[in-house]
Amino acid sequence: MSAATATFTALRPRLHGIAYRMLGSVPEAEDVVQDVWLRWHGADAERIENAEAWLVAATTRRAIDQLRAARTRREHYVGIWLPEPVLTDDSATPEDLQELASDVSVAFLALLERLAPEARAAFLLREVFDEDYPEIAHVLGKSEAACRQLVHRAKEQLRDERPRFEVNRALHAHLVQRFAGAMASGDFRSMREILAPDAVLMGDGGGYVSSFPKPMEGGARIAQLLYAPSIRNDRDMRVEVASVNGELAVLRYFAGALESVQTFATEDGRITAIHVQRNPEKLARFVTGQAGFRPL
Repeated sequence: MSAATATFTALRPRLHGIAYRMLGSVPEAEDVVQDVWLRWHGADAERIENAEAWLVAATTRRAIDQLRAARTRREHYVGIWLPEPVLTDDSATPEDLQELASDVSVAFLALLERLAPEARAAFLLREVFDEDYPEIAHVLGKSEAACRQLVHRAKEQLRDERPRFEVNRALHAHLVQRFAGAMASGDFRSMREILAPDAVLMGDGGGYVSSFPKPMEGGARIAQLLYAPSIRNDRDMRVEVASVNGELAVLRYFAGALESVQTFATEDGRITAIHVQRNPEKLARFVTGQAGFRPL
Protein backbone atom coordinates (compact mmCIF):
# COMPACT_ATOMS: atom_id res chain seq x y z
CA MET A 1 0.00 0.00 0.00
CA SER A 2 1.40 3.39 -1.00
CA ALA A 3 1.71 6.22 1.51
CA ALA A 4 -1.05 8.16 -0.29
CA THR A 5 -3.41 5.18 -0.16
CA ALA A 6 -2.61 4.56 3.50
CA THR A 7 -3.33 8.21 4.33
CA PHE A 8 -6.67 8.13 2.53
CA THR A 9 -7.65 4.81 4.11
CA ALA A 10 -6.91 6.13 7.60
CA LEU A 11 -9.00 9.26 7.00
CA ARG A 12 -11.82 7.58 5.08
CA PRO A 13 -14.15 7.17 8.13
CA ARG A 14 -13.87 10.90 8.88
CA LEU A 15 -14.52 11.80 5.25
CA HIS A 16 -17.50 9.46 5.07
CA GLY A 17 -18.81 10.93 8.31
CA ILE A 18 -18.69 14.44 6.87
CA ALA A 19 -20.41 13.38 3.65
CA TYR A 20 -23.11 11.34 5.44
CA ARG A 21 -23.96 14.19 7.81
CA MET A 22 -24.11 16.59 4.88
CA LEU A 23 -26.34 14.38 2.73
CA GLY A 24 -28.22 12.00 5.04
CA SER A 25 -27.76 9.30 2.42
CA VAL A 26 -25.32 6.39 2.45
CA PRO A 27 -24.91 5.91 -1.34
CA GLU A 28 -24.60 9.65 -1.95
CA ALA A 29 -21.95 9.87 0.78
CA GLU A 30 -20.11 6.93 -0.76
CA ASP A 31 -20.19 8.65 -4.16
CA VAL A 32 -18.64 11.77 -2.63
CA VAL A 33 -15.86 9.81 -0.96
CA GLN A 34 -15.17 7.87 -4.16
CA ASP A 35 -14.93 11.12 -6.14
CA VAL A 36 -12.50 12.52 -3.57
CA TRP A 37 -10.42 9.34 -3.75
CA LEU A 38 -10.09 9.73 -7.52
CA ARG A 39 -9.01 13.35 -7.11
CA TRP A 40 -6.57 12.37 -4.35
CA HIS A 41 -5.15 9.58 -6.48
CA GLY A 42 -4.42 12.04 -9.28
CA ALA A 43 -3.12 14.88 -7.10
CA ASP A 44 0.51 15.90 -6.76
CA ALA A 45 1.23 14.76 -3.19
CA GLU A 46 4.43 16.79 -2.98
CA ARG A 47 2.45 20.02 -3.34
CA ILE A 48 -0.03 19.14 -0.56
CA GLU A 49 1.24 20.39 2.80
CA ASN A 50 -1.57 18.96 4.96
CA ALA A 51 -3.24 15.81 3.63
CA GLU A 52 -6.09 15.82 6.15
CA ALA A 53 -6.97 19.45 5.49
CA TRP A 54 -6.89 18.82 1.73
CA LEU A 55 -9.14 15.77 1.98
CA VAL A 56 -11.61 17.40 4.38
CA ALA A 57 -11.87 20.45 2.12
CA ALA A 58 -12.33 18.33 -1.01
CA THR A 59 -14.98 16.18 0.68
CA THR A 60 -16.91 19.15 2.04
CA ARG A 61 -16.88 21.01 -1.28
CA ARG A 62 -18.00 17.92 -3.18
CA ALA A 63 -20.72 17.26 -0.60
CA ILE A 64 -22.00 20.83 -0.98
CA ASP A 65 -22.28 20.32 -4.74
CA GLN A 66 -23.97 16.95 -4.22
CA LEU A 67 -26.43 18.42 -1.71
CA ARG A 68 -27.41 21.19 -4.13
CA ALA A 69 -28.20 18.57 -6.77
CA ALA A 70 -29.95 16.34 -4.22
CA ARG A 71 -32.17 19.20 -3.07
CA THR A 72 -33.45 19.63 -6.60
CA ARG A 73 -34.34 15.94 -6.71
CA ARG A 74 -35.88 16.02 -3.25
CA GLU A 75 -38.21 18.82 -4.32
CA HIS A 76 -39.93 16.22 -6.52
CA TYR A 77 -39.76 13.43 -3.94
CA VAL A 78 -43.07 11.71 -3.29
CA GLY A 79 -44.12 12.48 0.28
CA ILE A 80 -41.69 13.25 3.09
CA TRP A 81 -37.97 12.69 2.55
CA LEU A 82 -36.19 11.33 5.62
CA PRO A 83 -32.47 10.59 6.13
CA GLU A 84 -31.33 7.05 5.55
CA PRO A 85 -30.92 5.09 8.82
CA VAL A 86 -27.71 3.22 9.56
CA LEU A 87 -27.08 0.46 12.08
CA THR A 88 -24.54 1.41 14.74
CA ASP A 89 -21.48 -0.77 15.20
CA ASP A 90 -21.95 -3.19 18.10
CA SER A 91 -18.37 -2.49 19.20
CA ALA A 92 -19.08 1.18 19.88
CA THR A 93 -18.62 2.22 23.50
CA PRO A 94 -21.37 4.03 25.46
CA GLU A 95 -19.33 7.23 25.13
CA ASP A 96 -19.11 6.73 21.35
CA LEU A 97 -22.86 6.15 21.13
CA GLN A 98 -23.60 9.26 23.19
CA GLU A 99 -21.48 11.32 20.79
CA LEU A 100 -23.12 9.76 17.75
CA ALA A 101 -26.63 10.29 19.10
CA SER A 102 -25.97 13.98 19.60
CA ASP A 103 -24.97 14.73 16.01
CA VAL A 104 -26.03 11.89 13.71
CA SER A 105 -29.48 10.83 14.94
CA VAL A 106 -32.12 10.65 12.23
CA ALA A 107 -34.05 13.45 13.94
CA PHE A 108 -30.99 15.71 13.94
CA LEU A 109 -30.14 14.95 10.30
CA ALA A 110 -33.74 15.71 9.35
CA LEU A 111 -33.45 19.03 11.18
CA LEU A 112 -30.28 19.90 9.26
CA GLU A 113 -32.33 19.79 6.05
CA ARG A 114 -33.51 23.29 6.98
CA LEU A 115 -30.04 24.69 6.34
CA ALA A 116 -28.65 25.80 2.99
CA PRO A 117 -25.70 23.66 1.80
CA GLU A 118 -22.92 26.10 2.77
CA ALA A 119 -24.54 26.88 6.12
CA ARG A 120 -24.89 23.16 6.81
CA ALA A 121 -21.22 22.61 5.97
CA ALA A 122 -20.04 25.50 8.15
CA PHE A 123 -22.22 24.38 11.06
CA LEU A 124 -21.06 20.76 10.88
CA LEU A 125 -17.39 21.61 10.49
CA ARG A 126 -17.51 23.93 13.50
CA GLU A 127 -20.00 22.29 15.85
CA VAL A 128 -19.44 18.59 15.09
CA PHE A 129 -15.90 18.32 13.73
CA ASP A 130 -14.47 21.21 15.79
CA GLU A 131 -12.67 22.87 12.89
CA ASP A 132 -11.22 26.36 13.42
CA TYR A 133 -12.71 29.26 11.52
CA PRO A 134 -9.58 29.84 9.37
CA GLU A 135 -9.90 26.26 8.10
CA ILE A 136 -13.65 26.62 7.52
CA ALA A 137 -12.97 29.83 5.60
CA HIS A 138 -10.43 27.98 3.45
CA VAL A 139 -12.87 25.13 2.76
CA LEU A 140 -15.76 27.42 1.80
CA GLY A 141 -13.72 30.11 0.08
CA LYS A 142 -15.16 32.81 2.34
CA SER A 143 -13.84 35.19 4.95
CA GLU A 144 -13.67 34.11 8.57
CA ALA A 145 -16.26 36.74 9.42
CA ALA A 146 -18.64 35.35 6.82
CA CYS A 147 -18.16 31.82 8.17
CA ARG A 148 -18.82 32.96 11.73
CA GLN A 149 -22.02 34.56 10.50
CA LEU A 150 -23.04 31.35 8.69
CA VAL A 151 -22.57 29.30 11.85
CA HIS A 152 -24.38 31.88 13.98
CA ARG A 153 -27.37 31.97 11.64
CA ALA A 154 -27.46 28.17 11.47
CA LYS A 155 -27.58 27.99 15.26
CA GLU A 156 -30.42 30.50 15.26
CA GLN A 157 -32.38 28.41 12.75
CA LEU A 158 -31.90 25.24 14.78
CA ARG A 159 -32.21 26.72 18.25
CA ASP A 160 -35.93 26.06 18.78
CA GLU A 161 -35.61 22.36 18.02
CA ARG A 162 -32.02 21.44 19.00
CA PRO A 163 -32.65 21.01 22.77
CA ARG A 164 -34.88 18.04 21.98
CA PHE A 165 -31.81 16.05 21.02
CA GLU A 166 -29.92 16.75 24.24
CA VAL A 167 -31.70 14.11 26.28
CA ASN A 168 -30.74 11.54 28.85
CA ARG A 169 -29.58 8.54 26.85
CA ALA A 170 -30.70 5.97 29.41
CA LEU A 171 -34.18 7.49 29.66
CA HIS A 172 -34.45 7.65 25.88
CA ALA A 173 -33.56 3.96 25.60
CA HIS A 174 -36.02 3.07 28.37
CA LEU A 175 -38.87 4.86 26.60
CA VAL A 176 -38.08 3.22 23.27
CA GLN A 177 -37.93 -0.23 24.88
CA ARG A 178 -41.24 0.35 26.64
CA PHE A 179 -42.83 1.54 23.42
CA ALA A 180 -41.46 -1.42 21.47
CA GLY A 181 -42.82 -3.81 24.09
CA ALA A 182 -46.23 -2.15 24.02
CA MET A 183 -46.32 -2.28 20.23
CA ALA A 184 -45.32 -5.93 20.15
CA SER A 185 -47.95 -6.94 22.72
CA GLY A 186 -50.71 -4.72 21.35
CA ASP A 187 -50.92 -2.62 24.50
CA PHE A 188 -52.67 0.44 23.09
CA ARG A 189 -53.04 2.16 26.45
CA SER A 190 -49.31 2.05 27.18
CA MET A 191 -48.47 3.24 23.67
CA ARG A 192 -50.74 6.24 24.08
CA GLU A 193 -49.32 7.05 27.53
CA ILE A 194 -45.73 6.99 26.29
CA LEU A 195 -46.50 9.33 23.40
CA ALA A 196 -46.75 13.05 24.14
CA PRO A 197 -50.22 14.48 23.36
CA ASP A 198 -48.69 16.66 20.63
CA ALA A 199 -46.36 13.98 19.25
CA VAL A 200 -45.62 14.00 15.52
CA LEU A 201 -45.04 11.08 13.15
CA MET A 202 -43.26 11.48 9.82
CA GLY A 203 -43.01 8.65 7.32
CA ASP A 204 -40.89 8.13 4.21
CA GLY A 205 -42.30 5.69 1.66
CA GLY A 206 -40.37 7.08 -1.29
CA GLY A 207 -43.43 6.71 -3.50
CA TYR A 208 -43.03 2.92 -3.40
CA VAL A 209 -45.18 2.12 -0.38
CA SER A 210 -48.00 3.96 1.35
CA SER A 211 -47.04 6.74 3.72
CA PHE A 212 -48.37 10.08 4.83
CA PRO A 213 -47.74 13.09 2.55
CA LYS A 214 -47.41 15.34 5.59
CA PRO A 215 -46.67 14.82 9.30
CA MET A 216 -49.35 13.14 11.42
CA GLU A 217 -49.99 15.04 14.63
CA GLY A 218 -51.39 13.81 17.95
CA GLY A 219 -50.19 11.04 20.22
CA ALA A 220 -53.58 9.29 20.29
CA ARG A 221 -53.81 9.17 16.48
CA ILE A 222 -50.27 7.86 16.17
CA ALA A 223 -50.93 5.18 18.79
CA GLN A 224 -54.01 4.06 16.86
CA LEU A 225 -52.02 3.86 13.63
CA LEU A 226 -49.22 1.76 15.12
CA TYR A 227 -51.68 -0.35 17.12
CA ALA A 228 -53.80 -1.32 14.09
CA PRO A 229 -51.69 -4.33 12.95
CA SER A 230 -52.13 -5.87 16.39
CA ILE A 231 -55.91 -5.85 15.95
CA ARG A 232 -55.65 -7.50 12.53
CA ASN A 233 -52.89 -9.89 13.59
CA ASP A 234 -51.39 -8.60 10.38
CA ARG A 235 -48.97 -10.97 8.64
CA ASP A 236 -47.17 -12.18 11.73
CA MET A 237 -45.82 -8.88 13.02
CA ARG A 238 -42.50 -8.92 14.89
CA VAL A 239 -40.80 -6.03 16.68
CA GLU A 240 -37.10 -5.74 17.53
CA VAL A 241 -34.91 -2.99 18.95
CA ALA A 242 -31.49 -2.08 17.58
CA SER A 243 -28.98 0.74 17.77
CA VAL A 244 -29.55 3.01 14.77
CA ASN A 245 -27.56 6.21 14.22
CA GLY A 246 -26.35 6.03 17.82
CA GLU A 247 -29.78 5.65 19.42
CA LEU A 248 -32.12 2.77 20.21
CA ALA A 249 -34.70 2.30 17.47
CA VAL A 250 -37.54 -0.07 16.59
CA LEU A 251 -37.40 -2.45 13.64
CA ARG A 252 -40.82 -3.77 12.63
CA TYR A 253 -41.17 -6.91 10.53
CA PHE A 254 -44.14 -8.46 8.74
CA ALA A 255 -43.90 -12.06 7.56
CA GLY A 256 -40.17 -11.98 8.26
CA ALA A 257 -39.50 -8.92 6.04
CA LEU A 258 -38.40 -5.57 7.43
CA GLU A 259 -41.34 -3.17 7.03
CA SER A 260 -39.96 -0.08 8.78
CA VAL A 261 -37.20 1.42 10.89
CA GLN A 262 -38.65 3.73 13.52
CA THR A 263 -36.45 6.27 15.28
CA PHE A 264 -37.59 8.55 18.09
CA ALA A 265 -37.17 11.95 19.68
CA THR A 266 -37.99 12.19 23.38
CA GLU A 267 -38.48 15.00 25.86
CA ASP A 268 -39.73 15.22 29.44
CA GLY A 269 -40.25 11.46 29.70
CA ARG A 270 -42.41 11.18 26.58
CA ILE A 271 -41.88 10.36 22.92
CA THR A 272 -42.36 13.59 20.99
CA ALA A 273 -41.58 12.50 17.42
CA ILE A 274 -41.30 9.29 15.41
CA HIS A 275 -39.48 9.07 12.09
CA VAL A 276 -40.66 6.00 10.17
CA GLN A 277 -38.47 4.89 7.29
CA ARG A 278 -40.44 2.64 4.89
CA ASN A 279 -38.74 3.39 1.57
CA PRO A 280 -37.82 -0.12 0.29
CA GLU A 281 -34.63 1.14 -1.36
CA LYS A 282 -33.33 2.58 1.90
CA LEU A 283 -34.44 -0.46 3.88
CA ALA A 284 -32.70 -2.80 1.44
CA ARG A 285 -29.38 -1.04 1.99
CA PHE A 286 -30.04 -1.02 5.72
CA VAL A 287 -30.52 -4.80 5.75
CA THR A 288 -27.93 -5.99 3.26
CA GLY A 289 -25.07 -3.56 3.35
CA GLN A 290 -24.89 -1.58 6.53
CA ALA A 291 -24.76 -4.02 9.44
CA GLY A 292 -21.87 -2.94 11.61
CA PHE A 293 -21.35 0.37 9.81
CA ARG A 294 -20.67 3.25 12.14
CA PRO A 295 -20.84 6.78 10.71
CA LEU A 296 -17.97 8.67 12.36
